[in-house]
Amino acid sequence: MNSMTYNGYTARIEYDDDDGIFVGHLAGIRDIVSFHGSTVNELREYFHEAVDHYLAVCEERGEQPQKPYSGNLMLRISPDIHAAVATASQVKGKSINQWAAEVLGKAAHL
Repeated sequence: MNSMTYNGYTARIEYDDDDGIFVGHLAGIRDIVSFHGSTVNELREYFHEAVDHYLAVCEERGEQPQKPYSGNLMLRISPDIHAAVATASQVKGKSINQWAAEVLGKAAHL
């Protein structure tokens, strides 16, 4: 797993072999929030500190912190795929939204 989650935010984790450290960046927001640590425990601690600091800075500035995602997803797919998805969801007795959320969740290992 190359990610960590805390307080609704997820970070992408990479290993920097040149410096011998783990480096993390918050995913899904436009603001740049990064942190690093030499051990997993240190990385987790600094990740929590980075998120808490980001939220505190936003509050001090009177800004809304960016949320990773709204929960709305628009897809552009071919009419053939759209028809197949509609049929598959009907067979399962679900709306397209319910069916797609379930399938995407499984694909993302949630």
